[in-house]
Amino acid sequence: MDILHRTKPSKRWLLLAFSLLVFQPSTLTAQTGVVTNEFSQPAIAVTPNAKPDSAQQFVEQGKRLESTGSWGDALSLYQKAIKSFPNNDKLIERRTIARIHYDLQRRYSDNSFRKTLQASNRTESLNVYSEVLLKVQSYYVDQPDWARLASFGLHSLEVAIRSPEFRQTNIPKVSDSEIQNAIGKIRSSLDGQTVSSRHDAYVVASSVANTMNRMIGLPVRSTIYEFTNGAIAALDPYSSYMSDSQYGEAMSQIEGNFVGLGVELRTHDDHLEIVNVIPGGPAHNANVAEEDQIIAVDGRDVEDEGSEKAADMLRGVEGSFVSITVQRDGMKTQSVRLQRRRVDIPSVEDVKIVDAQKKVGYIRLTNFQKKTIRDFDSALWKLHAQGMQSLIVDVRGNPGGLLSASVDVANRFVSSGVIVSTRGRNPIEDYTHRAEIANTWRVPLVVLIDENSASASEIFAAAIRDHQRGTIVGHQSFGKGSVQGIFPLNVTGGGVRLTTAKFYSPHGKPISEVGVTPDVEVQMTARVNESKPIDKTDPALRVGIRVASQALATHQRQMQKRAVAGR
Repeated sequence: MDILHRTKPSKRWLLLAFSLLVFQPSTLTAQTGVVTNEFSQPAIAVTPNAKPDSAQQFVEQGKRLESTGSWGDALSLYQKAIKSFPNNDKLIERRTIARIHYDLQRRYSDNSFRKTLQASNRTESLNVYSEVLLKVQSYYVDQPDWARLASFGLHSLEVAIRSPEFRQTNIPKVSDSEIQNAIGKIRSSLDGQTVSSRHDAYVVASSVANTMNRMIGLPVRSTIYEFTNGAIAALDPYSSYMSDSQYGEAMSQIEGNFVGLGVELRTHDDHLEIVNVIPGGPAHNANVAEEDQIIAVDGRDVEDEGSEKAADMLRGVEGSFVSITVQRDGMKTQSVRLQRRRVDIPSVEDVKIVDAQKKVGYIRLTNFQKKTIRDFDSALWKLHAQGMQSLIVDVRGNPGGLLSASVDVANRFVSSGVIVSTRGRNPIEDYTHRAEIANTWRVPLVVLIDENSASASEIFAAAIRDHQRGTIVGHQSFGKGSVQGIFPLNVTGGGVRLTTAKFYSPHGKPISEVGVTPDVEVQMTARVNESKPIDKTDPALRVGIRVASQALATHQRQMQKRAVAGR
């Protein structure tokens, strides 16, 4: 998605194009141990081929996941279902409810949030809520529905107050009947109340917090933080509250480095699966590998602690140590002691000639960050020195990143015209990014996309498509076409991520819920595995090589014709 990070309400500090809040398989990029980023959720525990035929079947399947407490899986399922049934109110409702439950689990397993909660008093928590509501009023892409925000705030509180983690932290001795009585009284007192302004929403939260404190002793701060999170969840799937650690991790992703172990994780009930190991990081240097399973952290079993809490335990300050128990291939386990240190996140990978005879170059972009264009330029010149005649840029699985970085990459191939435009409710969000480099690379170009190519990846692919600068190969992209702003919170630290605008392709086409359609459709678009033959493991890349070779032949014929005509 696109994000505006601001140091002051009136000043744009940074534009991003981060993606997937609720839609990627739950890769927790190990920043301070892990990146519990807002764009990733646990993978669906559903057989891929068993796709329901109707929205109601999706709802029923999701409710089965909900009944087992698999809120992340349910959330991911509903989001995928909405791509097939985009206007189904029931699916949208279930997605929002699943998200409230999932966010609650994550909050109370986040030490940073728990510390902020405990350190906040009544006044500070109310000031946080007031500050968030003001930012929503000032910057959110649509006119806020204050009644909806207040309603979801109350719903978030009701979900929380039935949660064992929340009750143990806030009201360990209060009975179920006392809680039910308090909720009933609140519902009765709010019946028929009009909420039509930011002030009204604030008054509702303050009143509920005072009532809950008086009746069952629930700290005001705990009620207000639930209203804060519920209100943001009511906006859209991409807006979110960020704890202090999550805010810091988002900034680290922008910079392209973080303090941690150098792994990406996927959560499971009884272990953390390592899905990627960053070269040169602590885990890589200790021979930790992809598909290894972390079953304990500092001697505490993941199954007993819960995967979210266990992932949070991997966080820590630079120079500190953590012990993980790793299991490989279901065989015996081993304990590995790792030192947390600063790790660079590569955004440009697998720079190589994939067809030596036809000199087809290949660059994989994993995300878009501050250093991307520098590394991308270096990769281009490296391939040029190796005799590159055509180029494949692979953005499959790329969830996005900095908007400016995607514009810069597109500008390496598009010499004139619009690359992307953004439009929001606030005029400062309206901006048109144009090509600024006259001497662009003219090699025939192929861009590989898939259903997980999102946001900044789609900006790049759409620019190449609309300007007919290359051929798009693969599968319909995700359809993430909105801009988010990251706003720091002045009172207690942390921040909020708010959708502030939508972006459009050079031809003015929206990306949201649509995505980029490939010129050449390839259903199987798995990432290339360098240890296996390309033609057997990566059909999309194989097609991309063929398309690039054909484009080169066409280009050469055109050059010959021009040369003859110029004689």
